[in-house]
Amino acid sequence: METKKKSAKKSEVAGTLRDLFLDSLKDIYYAENTLVKTLPLMFEQATNQKLKTAIKDHLAQTKEQVVRLEMVFYSLGEKAEGKKCPAIEGIITEGNEVMNSTTEGSVRDAGIIASAQKVEHYEIASYGTLAAFAKTLNERTALDLLLRTLGEEKKSDTLLSYIADTNLNSQAVDGKLQSKDLNAV
Repeated sequence: METKKKSAKKSEVAGTLRDLFLDSLKDIYYAENTLVKTLPLMFEQATNQKLKTAIKDHLAQTKEQVVRLEMVFYSLGEKAEGKKCPAIEGIITEGNEVMNSTTEGSVRDAGIIASAQKVEHYEIASYGTLAAFAKTLNERTALDLLLRTLGEEKKSDTLLSYIADTNLNSQAVDGKLQSKDLNAV
């Protein structure tokens, strides 16, 4: 049986928590910059006005988060740089498949919300881990910046759930608003 070659070069192997912290920062920096390019497509494909507004607002927020990550790198004395993130690439690929395989309107909007929430959950996990690393490493500036972003990501996830729950998912049942749901709106 053939052994697999190591995918990371020896110089790329994280030997300390700080190394892992920096590697993880590069990962989320790549992810956020990728989202800056992806969110406009989601905006274009969405039809629900609340969803379009949430996506537009999140794009502006994501751009601020990229700047905030650059501040984290700076606070650590490091250059801000990204490292390809297979996780976000996979989530975005899946989201594109959802948009391409759904009917325009409430069904696609429900799929966009589902895809966006997968992104949010990835970001929440990433920022939570990064904040824990920053705390352990006693990187107070980085910790404060990361916690701010973590809070924003949690709020975005909550907003997406609210939009889906208010009546969008009900509309997607048959691609339109159900008459029995009119009273609940």
